[in-house]
Amino acid sequence: MEETISLKQLIQTLKKHLVLILSLAILAVGITGVVSYFFLTPVYQSSTQILVNQAKDEKASYSTADVQTNLQLINTYNVIIKSPAILDLVIRDLDLELSFQELNEKIRVASEKDSQVVTISVQDEDPEMSAKIANTTAAVFQQEIAAIMNVDNVSILATAQASEGQAPVKPRPLLNMMVALLAGLMAGVGLAFLIEYFDNTIKTEKDVERVLGLPVLGIIPVIEDTKLQAKNAPRPVKTLETRGETVGS
Repeated sequence: MEETISLKQLIQTLKKHLVLILSLAILAVGITGVVSYFFLTPVYQSSTQILVNQAKDEKASYSTADVQTNLQLINTYNVIIKSPAILDLVIRDLDLELSFQELNEKIRVASEKDSQVVTISVQDEDPEMSAKIANTTAAVFQQEIAAIMNVDNVSILATAQASEGQAPVKPRPLLNMMVALLAGLMAGVGLAFLIEYFDNTIKTEKDVERVLGLPVLGIIPVIEDTKLQAKNAPRPVKTLETRGETVGS
């Protein structure tokens, strides 16, 4: 029985503060949409792929040991790609007005498990520049890795291309607005229950019993002024005409 009452009170609280909850949700969505569309700068991403694979003669075959060696080198290569030995040359070749740390934050290097393919992704506000940085980083790494580790097992598998009308990877206004909607609803519901929690006013006879610890013996209903005035208003006098005489009743 208590669970039913609690659920009923929960629904009543939500209905009572429905305007507040919806207002906060709409406000959150509106602010997020305006910020996402008009204030945040779009960021584009371009990716290039390199293959870590030792060069072999046409008649030679690859052994499992060769593949495992290449896989073990990939983790090392991921670190070298983002090192000053590579990125400083990228900054020089592209004449970038960026520090090593700033360029490092734009680049992401990843590889799938047990895969010899390494993906170099670059995010920038200019889609063409992001493609140039990705391709230059791959080319510089391919040239420098031979001198750094005395190996020649890197080849460029796919270069980055900046396409016209490329969609930005962030911000994502629709996703941001959906998150803002959920956050606004949660904030509204939380605020509604917080208001109810701090509301100490007595509204029902159950509140009286709960606060005073005494049973309620009777309830005096509230009579509206209009009904009270209508009840106390004088009744109209009825007249009865009989044989030419008027008799008041």
